[in-house]
Amino acid sequence: MIYVIVLAISTFLSYLLTIPTIHFAKKFKLVTDKNKRIHPAHTHIGIIPRGGGIPIFLTLLLSAVIFLPMNKIVFGILITSAVLVVVGILDDYFDLSPYLRFSLNLIISAVLIGFGLGIPYISNPFGGVIQLNQWKLSFDFFGTHSVLVLADVIAIIWLTWIMNMVNWSKGVDGQLPGFVAITAFFLGLLSQRFTAHDISAQTVTLLSFIVAGAFLGFLPFNFFPQKIMPGYGGGSLAGFLLGILSILSFGKIGTAVLILAIPTIDAIYTIIRRIKNKQSPFRADWGHFHHKLLELGWGKRRIAVFYWIVSIILGTASLFLRGIEKLIAFLTIGIILIFFIVIISKIKDQKSNTHIKNQKYF
Repeated sequence: MIYVIVLAISTFLSYLLTIPTIHFAKKFKLVTDKNKRIHPAHTHIGIIPRGGGIPIFLTLLLSAVIFLPMNKIVFGILITSAVLVVVGILDDYFDLSPYLRFSLNLIISAVLIGFGLGIPYISNPFGGVIQLNQWKLSFDFFGTHSVLVLADVIAIIWLTWIMNMVNWSKGVDGQLPGFVAITAFFLGLLSQRFTAHDISAQTVTLLSFIVAGAFLGFLPFNFFPQKIMPGYGGGSLAGFLLGILSILSFGKIGTAVLILAIPTIDAIYTIIRRIKNKQSPFRADWGHFHHKLLELGWGKRRIAVFYWIVSIILGTASLFLRGIEKLIAFLTIGIILIFFIVIISKIKDQKSNTHIKNQKYF
C-alpha cells in the first residue's frame, strides 16, 4: 500500500510543480525557438519552454525527504542530481558544448560513486557472476579509504552511458517521460529480489516509484502537443536515475538494458553511423529511430505510445526471463530494429533518387 501512496503523491507533486515551471521557463527565456535556435534533431514546432528537469528534481527531493530514510547514498543521489539539473538549466539557456556536458557527466558520476555507489559484480548471462571488486586501492586521507578500481570505473562509464543514451530518446512529445516511468516502475518491482550497498530493498523500491511518479506527473504537459520539453536536465536526469536504480540492487543492469532495448540499440546504431560518416558521435543530427518513424509518416502520439508499449512488454518479460534469456531477447530486438532502420533508409533513398530523376526529366 505504501508504494501506491508514494507513486500517487510523487505523480501529483510533479504535476503541480510543472505548471509554475512552464511560466518560469517562459519568463527567463529557457525556451527553444526553431527560428533562433537551429538544432538538427528537433521535431517540434513553435516556441516551447524547456527546463523539464526542474519539476522532476523537486519532486524527487520533496518525496525523498518525506518517504526515504536519509543515508549517505540517498544524500549523494540528491546532491549529484541537483548539480545535473543545474547543468541542464545552463544548457537550456546557453546551449553548452556537448563535450563539456559529457565531461560534466563523468565528473558527476564519479562524485556519486564517491558516496558509496558501485558495481562490485555483474550477473553473468551464462551463469554465476563476474567479480569486479578484486582490484582494490587503499589510501589514507583523514582515515583509511578504499577504492574498488574496476568496479568504480565501470559504474562511472555505465552512469555516463545511460545518461546520454536515454537523453537521446526524447525527440518526440511524450516519448521520454513515458518509457522512463515504465522502466522505473519495473525496476521497483524487481528490486525486492536483490539488495546491495548500505540501502534496503524497500528504500530502493520507494525510490523507484518516486522516480516513476516524477516522470508520470510531467507526462501530461509533455505529451503532444507538448507545453514543456524535458530539456537536457530532464533527459540526462532520467538516464542518471535509471542507472542508479539498476545499480542499487545487484542483477538489474541487464534488466535495465532489456527494458531500454530500443533507446540502447538506437544509441549504439547512432554512434556507429556518425563515426562511419566521419561525424562526431557527440554532435546531434537527424537519424534517430524516432526520426525514422516520422519519415514513415507516423504521428508523434503514435511514436510515443509505441515506445511505451514496447517498454511495458519488455518490462513484463523481465519479470520472468533469466540470464541468457534476457541476452537472447535483447539481441533479437536488436536484429529486428537494425533491419527495420536499414529498410526505412533504403526506402527513403529510393524516394530521393526517384524525385531527383523526375526533376531532371522535367
